Amino acid sequence: MPKKSYIGEVLRNTMDKTVVVVISRLYQHPFYKKTLKRTIKLKAHDEKNLCNVGDKVKILESRPLSKTKRWTVVQLLTDKTEKSEKQKQGAGNDSGSN
Repeated sequence: MPKKSYIGEVLRNTMDKTVVVVISRLYQHPFYKKTLKRTIKLKAHDEKNLCNVGDKVKILESRPLSKTKRWTVVQLLTDKTEKSEKQKQGAGNDSGSN
């Protein structure tokens, strides 16, 4: 059976080598046909402590690493800190021209 993989957003990174990832999905109620949003929080292993709050990451199912940690961060898809630094640099250039 293949391992499951999800794409989610880092919610917390306060623990050492561990991040909490939020995975949200939309589905339609079978009878009422209303679109519902389900979110789950999973703890994932981040070996190098690269993930920050707000980053998009890909996680892969793994063997149990602790009592609640059964996922591993495979890839950092978008880095929120890079975006915020670019916005600050752009804002600094605009304010200097006034």
